[in-house]
Amino acid sequence: MNTTHDTAREIFAPERLGLDTRVEFRKAAVQALDTLPDGTGQLIIDLARTRQVDSAGLGVLMLIQRHAAERRQTVVLRNPNDELRFLLVITKLVDLFRLEAGVS
Repeated sequence: MNTTHDTAREIFAPERLGLDTRVEFRKAAVQALDTLPDGTGQLIIDLARTRQVDSAGLGVLMLIQRHAAERRQTVVLRNPNDELRFLLVITKLVDLFRLEAGVS
């Protein structure tokens, strides 16, 4: 089932979001955002399979969010694990994203 609409794109984060995967992941996210009209839409990043996020991974999430904000779009983090939620809170980045539990 495809859950994307005209105003949403969904991508899946890798199992390890960090130094080795950040460039490819950012490219995919920016391409998805750029297919949406400015001023509307959201990018849903599904983190269900993501087990590890390091500082480079947090950095790439910030860069993706900044690109979305410049285009007046929203970034939704779906299925973040407890560790990532904790990292977002202690780094004060949690307010930049909409966090969402999985849709079964």
